[in-house]
Amino acid sequence: MPKAPETSLYPAIKTFLEAQGFTVKGEIRGCDVVAVRDGDPPVLVICELKNAFSLELVLQGIERMRIADDVWLAVAATRKGRDRDTRAHRLCRMLGFGLLAVDPARSRVDILVQTEPYRPRPNKPERKRLLSEHTKRRGDPTEGGSTRQPIMTAYRQQALDCAAALREGPKKPRDLKPVAQDAASILQRNVYGWFERVERGIYRLTELGEKALQRWT
Repeated sequence: MPKAPETSLYPAIKTFLEAQGFTVKGEIRGCDVVAVRDGDPPVLVICELKNAFSLELVLQGIERMRIADDVWLAVAATRKGRDRDTRAHRLCRMLGFGLLAVDPARSRVDILVQTEPYRPRPNKPERKRLLSEHTKRRGDPTEGGSTRQPIMTAYRQQALDCAAALREGPKKPRDLKPVAQDAASILQRNVYGWFERVERGIYRLTELGEKALQRWT
């Protein structure tokens, strides 16, 4: 089914803005919708219309911010489309855009994001984990943008250190602490299947561990 033209969004958006005291006109100097409310100075709002949320729509909004007091992005409402994606909402908040979902058939406009300054809530635990991994990881073993291959994390580096030490024969976790600070946890959790407990408190290298050493070396 072909998409309805973007002009189908205009009547509902015009009504929405007029209800807020704006005088609304379409297609002025390349802007889809221009709304002005009397004042000194007047309040100028620009709304850009698209059938779906897209990078092009965001770029248009960024350009309009240079001349408008507020910028709205209006898209055709969907149930599971990009207009419902919380990441798109977060992007609009960070840029200061409002986001509207329009149902032309019902002349309905839903406000998904308000036009207001936004600062994301700090994620201190994740920031702490990020800094910790950066500090613990030795060197720069994985190129940025790498996909479809395991990442050489600080944890994997320590696990490989444990595996290399166990090549000499079974050992206790405390014997490995000089080469891997978290040796006890790494051996007990055995995330990669590289280690095997032979008796209480003593571990040896498995065949998988040997293969891992050959691969990563």
